[in-house]
Amino acid sequence: MNFYSTGEVAKMLGVSVRSLRYYDQIGLMSPNKKDDYGKRFYSDEDLLVLKKITILKMSNLSLDNIKKILSDITIEQLLYVHKDYLQQKIEELHASVNHTNSLLNSIKLEGDLKWEQLIPLIQEAQTKNRTDDDWNQFFDDQEQKALKEKLPKLEQDSPQVKQWINLIRRIELCLKRGDNPASEEGQIIAEDTLILSNELFADNEELGEKFFEIRKSPEKSQAMNLYPVKEEVLDFLEKAIQVFEEKVLVD
Repeated sequence: MNFYSTGEVAKMLGVSVRSLRYYDQIGLMSPNKKDDYGKRFYSDEDLLVLKKITILKMSNLSLDNIKKILSDITIEQLLYVHKDYLQQKIEELHASVNHTNSLLNSIKLEGDLKWEQLIPLIQEAQTKNRTDDDWNQFFDDQEQKALKEKLPKLEQDSPQVKQWINLIRRIELCLKRGDNPASEEGQIIAEDTLILSNELFADNEELGEKFFEIRKSPEKSQAMNLYPVKEEVLDFLEKAIQVFEEKVLVD
């Protein structure tokens, strides 16, 4: 039978020496052998038990609960526990990717972010949770479902999101240059916006108009956890669309 010292086991399993000693103290896992000086030696069988403990700890089980089930748990049950742990990690990684996409898209919109701007955005992304109450103020259940399915989300890395981001940046460039909403660039932006809006709300123009009215209000947009688009950007866009639609009627 092979025996391993506490230090050797710690390296083999990626467990701290302190944890191994604590397991022994609370009676969770006592090594098979100790010498006259109290030095611990672990057998291959002990290693198997420690591996079980490691897997069960991954699932956020307390040491007390692990102690209760350790001797009775089957391989199949252990695999289900490990599967749940892996699924949880996948969800956490997916959420992290979404948060990172949100920050990258924020940089595209803002041009650059300073640390004092970045930290609140990270905190918001980590705690962001749209509740039905936020949406119930403005939309019925059917409208909410349609909007949540259709609206581009900042955490997505999709062509549609990039199109809307580029649209906002183009408007900001117009504002910076002092372009009029009726200018050639302003009218191209208006047409592009209507094309994108039609893709979103082709089957429900009334919902699209209702959403845009709410979008123009900073307070209502914040209540719905929508990205804060500058008022001057929305004002430019509204005027550009108005001019464009008037020209279409004349033509």
